[in-house]
Amino acid sequence: MMANRESNRRPLSKAESILRSYGVDHPKQIDLEAIAHDLDATVRYRKLDGSEARIVGNGSSAIITVKENGQRSRQRFSIAHEIGHWIERHGRGGFICAKEDISPQNDRDKGAEAQANAFASQLLLPSYLFDPMVAGLPLTLDTADKIGKEFQASLTATAIKLVRCSERPAVVVCHSQSKREWFITGARFPEGIWAVTEPDPETDAFELLYSSAAKGKTTIRQEPGSRWLSGRGAREATVRTQSVKVVEGVVVSLIALER
Repeated sequence: MMANRESNRRPLSKAESILRSYGVDHPKQIDLEAIAHDLDATVRYRKLDGSEARIVGNGSSAIITVKENGQRSRQRFSIAHEIGHWIERHGRGGFICAKEDISPQNDRDKGAEAQANAFASQLLLPSYLFDPMVAGLPLTLDTADKIGKEFQASLTATAIKLVRCSERPAVVVCHSQSKREWFITGARFPEGIWAVTEPDPETDAFELLYSSAAKGKTTIRQEPGSRWLSGRGAREATVRTQSVKVVEGVVVSLIALER
């Protein structure tokens, strides 16, 4: 088993308990279609307009429909999200879930969608497998990219998980050309500091946002914290950063505090 003793002592989430019941001890064994089928939910891929996925149940069985032309990592999160609705018994008729509903960064709010997102994150990136795999690895998007491919999870979802489980203070932030879309801090991140509303022109994230020629992930940089953070102590901080253009006009960055 890849899980260490510490993760074995931690109470398992509902999603992790399901995986453990099937004897899953490697990311490649997380077969979402098979898990759904065993829970009396059939997964189908169809053309969907105005939604990423939906689930329709009759009390004893359900059909999960996922957008057929989406990225595979996005489809997997959608399936896991709808399984979450089914496990949590959110209503009797069904759910139609838009793109903004199925988001790994929206798992701490109240409500059915946030609860399904939290379930999906643990089903795709179960802590009892994830934590031992990332132990000792650099806190970067390169690491998130590598580990995400092992779990067939998106870079964004994996980066969020990486920051949340890290012993080092860090934040993941998403910027569009119009605003800061969201940011998520790890448990060790200092109170009173937050990600800036727009990237500094000196950052690689700024170039990714406003240059159509800039693509992919940037190299890892050590920078003044004032370029990325505001609040008490931000000016004195030094950070290690890396950014990636996820779609045109949207950039995700991982910022780790050095001191």
